[in-house]
Amino acid sequence: MNANRIQKNLLLRLAACALLLAAACASAQSVDYPSRPVRMIIAFPAGGGSDIVGRALAQQLSELLGQPVVVDNRGGAGGIIGTELGARAAPDGYTLTVGSSGGFAITPHLNPKLPYDPVRDFAPVGLFTRLTFVLDVHPALPAASIGELLALAKSRPNRINFGSSGQGATAHLATEMFMSATGSRMTHVPYKGAAPAMTALIGGEVEVLFDSMPTTLPHARSGRIRPLAVTTLQRSVLLPQLPTLDEAGVKGYELASWFGLFAPAGTPRAIVNRLNAAVNTATARPEMRERLSGQGAEPLGGTPQDLASYLKRELAKYGKVIREAGIKSE
Repeated sequence: MNANRIQKNLLLRLAACALLLAAACASAQSVDYPSRPVRMIIAFPAGGGSDIVGRALAQQLSELLGQPVVVDNRGGAGGIIGTELGARAAPDGYTLTVGSSGGFAITPHLNPKLPYDPVRDFAPVGLFTRLTFVLDVHPALPAASIGELLALAKSRPNRINFGSSGQGATAHLATEMFMSATGSRMTHVPYKGAAPAMTALIGGEVEVLFDSMPTTLPHARSGRIRPLAVTTLQRSVLLPQLPTLDEAGVKGYELASWFGLFAPAGTPRAIVNRLNAAVNTATARPEMRERLSGQGAEPLGGTPQDLASYLKRELAKYGKVIREAGIKSE
């Protein structure tokens, strides 16, 4: 009995020492972090929304961290390839991933065989921006307000066509949320991307389109489309005359395409906190705020816990929309 007790105590002491050693190593690594360049994975090709906001953040983080933050565009499979690469990276703070509402909150509900779990496989660092969406209509549609659009849609069920950037895309879900909240029905016409969908609206192939602020702005200003409302709970400084959908009577409606920075799960807390502080400093800088605002994006900030909670709420919101609308991936 005594021998067994001694052996058990010895094993407990060895386990405690191992934990202390691991903590000491992590602490030492965190103190020196970063000591070499950091890779930022953007799971989409150069030139898109993720790339634009991700590169803006990478430039700021390079200055704040004192090491280059190198953008690595890994497009493919709707963002799955690059996101999985980020999830499988070593949890040492030297590989970060720009996560978005599409890849982290929508795709998990559309792809049951997704090779990553956005909650289990990532450590949230910080939410850094979001893009407001706008409900646009073709100028020929006799609707100059949300009330008029709803009256028209309810008088012509499924006879008004709405476009989107693809089955299950944010624009598609935005419209499904709108129809669910208002009891209206329109017919979905998916396109292969935001640009073709906007071209279709301008050309009159579809009459309604939820689209992001950067895509909407130039065409709204030229009069080729008619914007009716924004999807956030606050008005946009870029189109301040537009009401929010909540103001226009669709109470509680809120939707935005957001972007956050994530590290692999298991990344030391001290490193996550170091990165979070840098993200918050970056998005508070006037030059960063001006650059994002010029793209129709809203600079954000907050703690890693804020992003974790926000992600869970977004997963629940989009899961409900997708289930109720019976949306399947293409």
